[in-house]
Amino acid sequence: MSDWLYSDVVKDHFMNPRNMLQVPEYEWPCDGRGLIGNIKCGDQMLILIRVKSGIIEDCRWKTYGCASAIASTSILSEAIKGMKLEQAYRMNPQDIVARLGGLPEHKIHCSVLGDKALRAAIDDYLQKNNLPPLRGSEETEMICHCMNVTARDIEEAYNSGAKTWEALQERTKIGTVCGSCKERTLQYLHELEHLYGED
Repeated sequence: MSDWLYSDVVKDHFMNPRNMLQVPEYEWPCDGRGLIGNIKCGDQMLILIRVKSGIIEDCRWKTYGCASAIASTSILSEAIKGMKLEQAYRMNPQDIVARLGGLPEHKIHCSVLGDKALRAAIDDYLQKNNLPPLRGSEETEMICHCMNVTARDIEEAYNSGAKTWEALQERTKIGTVCGSCKERTLQYLHELEHLYGED
């Protein structure tokens, strides 16, 4: 693999993934389950967690995707063992990429979805146990500084039906001052399409 474009850490986690689910899902009882992504687009991630006293004790995962998707989920699964739920909930793609020693820019947004699958698993655990939600405590990117519109705001608008630039502007007023956020917004819309797929 002389033309390998990734770090040695990525290569190691791709070739020797840790904590991968090796049995049917029902054979690994879990406290929280998170499934995210769109198999039609090529990346889908399942994360299962076991929790004791508010700490993630163990984790298993399955990922359908490229080398960076597999490596990023593998290293995430190692990182979160022993973490408090609140700390794990705040993990973001940049944390995962840093642990991997970097990824090509075009791979970050399409393949580092593990943090979202992890949050879905934690949400599932909290809901099952009638515990207060953590949603809103995770870090989120500020995309439109003029109107204070975050990535979370865009994701919520997208899931409510605002799936174009025009619909987002109508819903959130994004880009109605200087418009410099349009390119990043459209990129993020593409990420959400990849994540959630078509209706």
